[in-house]
Amino acid sequence: MRILVVGSGGREHALVWKLSQEAEVIAAPGNPGMDCECFDVSATDLVGMESLCQRLAPDLVVVGPEDPLVAGLGDRLRTAGFNVFGPNADGAQLEASKAFSKEMMLRAGVPTASSGTFTDPEEALAYSSERFEAGFQVVVKASGNALGKGVVICLTLDEAEDAIAEMMIEGAFGEAGRTVVIEDRLIGREFSLLTIVSDGQFASLPVARDYKRALDGDRGPNTGGMGTYSPCDWISPRLLAETEARIVQPMVNQMVSDGISYRGVLFSGIMVVNGSPMCLEYNVRFGDPETQSVVRRLGFGFGEVLMAAAKGEPLPAVEASSDAAVTVVVASAGYPGSIKKGLPIQLEEMPEGVVVYHAGTKLSESQLVTNGGRVLAVSAIGKDLDEARELAYRGVAQVRFDGAFFRKDIASIG
Repeated sequence: MRILVVGSGGREHALVWKLSQEAEVIAAPGNPGMDCECFDVSATDLVGMESLCQRLAPDLVVVGPEDPLVAGLGDRLRTAGFNVFGPNADGAQLEASKAFSKEMMLRAGVPTASSGTFTDPEEALAYSSERFEAGFQVVVKASGNALGKGVVICLTLDEAEDAIAEMMIEGAFGEAGRTVVIEDRLIGREFSLLTIVSDGQFASLPVARDYKRALDGDRGPNTGGMGTYSPCDWISPRLLAETEARIVQPMVNQMVSDGISYRGVLFSGIMVVNGSPMCLEYNVRFGDPETQSVVRRLGFGFGEVLMAAAKGEPLPAVEASSDAAVTVVVASAGYPGSIKKGLPIQLEEMPEGVVVYHAGTKLSESQLVTNGGRVLAVSAIGKDLDEARELAYRGVAQVRFDGAFFRKDIASIG
């Protein structure tokens, strides 16, 4: 089987790494760390991607990022006769619009935080004031795709006012922040559930815990993710079953009812509040950096599962090991704000059991250099979380570039 992985980040590198163990894999545009043939076609170049598929004839196309899905790459390639793992544009609205997603949650009966959707900053501020007066803190979210950064947890009304102004008036996230969703802040423990969906059927992959805040102790601004671990021993089989029953199944059913053919990953961001799961968000692609840890625990047959979903067929079982995986992101100084690119990277020999996924790198005159905020993800597998964590940080010590930083508490808190 020949599989084309669309994308260039750490998530796509992890998919290439795993799928290459059981199939011929190619990538577009790919990155310098991928051990496969890469083709210089942008993930959002729909015409170019269709032309590439016509030339290479992949058996399966796995779309990594959300932007091409929102733009309709899945629709275009399916119309051209290709098997695509990734939803069409209608299903991708679950991530493209938080306002749409919240409305779908309400119709499906999915437990989630109370919220309001606003296009007028004065109305947004008035709603925030009402929620604080009622005793709640709020979370201000850019409705559109802001690469995981358009979420501000506001402990005071002044912070909410600043976030609303930044998104809706100053345009910090462009059109993505012109509409905002304001939710009551939920307090609890978080985890991520990646579920393979084949129209009305689904099968979940191992759960993972992501760390969004930039600094140790869950401090600092939100990022696209600073590290993950899997499994989460605090998630019982009962809690996982409840999550599937109350958060995954109702949304899958709602999409079927709405005539949305969904063949891809449904990412559920979960907050456990008083022992019960609440849905924070849905994404329509593999999580990043959750995928980097999850694929380390998957057995053989991952490609067959993705192919079955792409065809809308029954899903074979997803094998998972009892091993633990820990992934630590090494980022550029200033991330998630302004950063410098083009800084030389030194990668020394990694300990056995450690894999380095490239997220923001490029080659400049044969030298590997930084090319993004999240530069590398160092992922380790071990018999338990302690062993995996120790290995991961030994691997991180082998990464050097000017201004590199990372959280030192991945898999030790939360």
